[in-house]
Amino acid sequence: MLGEGILRGLAETARNFVGSFVSADRLTTVQYPEERIAPIEATRDFPFLVYDGGDWEAGMRCVACQICEKECPPKCIYIVKSKDKKPDYKGQLQLYPLTFDIDISVCMSCQICVEVCPFESIKMDTKFELSTADRFGGLLLTKDKLAKSNAYYQKLHPHDAADSDAVIAGEKAKAEAKAKAAAEAKAKADAEAKAKAAAATATAPLAPPTPTTPPPATGK
Repeated sequence: MLGEGILRGLAETARNFVGSFVSADRLTTVQYPEERIAPIEATRDFPFLVYDGGDWEAGMRCVACQICEKECPPKCIYIVKSKDKKPDYKGQLQLYPLTFDIDISVCMSCQICVEVCPFESIKMDTKFELSTADRFGGLLLTKDKLAKSNAYYQKLHPHDAADSDAVIAGEKAKAEAKAKAAAEAKAKADAEAKAKAAAATATAPLAPPTPTTPPPATGK
């Protein structure tokens, strides 16, 4: 029949059009902002800094290595390194960022900073509602605004967070094993040194007694 294909196409279009009004699975429009669609796990918008524990300053994973700052294509990351050190999550003394700023008006959400970070300290957020009347200061995120807990990261990206936690747990276990081995080696060396000193004392010849001079006789 001439035009049968066209009629089938029109029928399919009409079916889809009507179905978009009556089928819940095919309703593509939500009444934003009253209704929201949850972002998928792979969603990425702008970076944030991960910290462990309840204190964001004490638990900050970042050690101010500045790799992300150097690798950032639009150069929107600014870091000032500390002069002193503090223990990291492995108990090792590390530097930390005195200043860590990200200008999200320049950031292009490429995620290169996340890929190059060797300390699992910078990750991508899913928050996109960042409009502000201050186009300069309002879009410059400082360290205190960038800091988010590991629990927040686990909620956003559970699979990636689990992988990060596994990496950190492995590194911590290695550091603890290394410290334990070093302590045992030191204790063994100290014990051997004490044993050698005791043996040397036991085998050393006794010194001859020192002769005493009798007191001079006194006349009566």
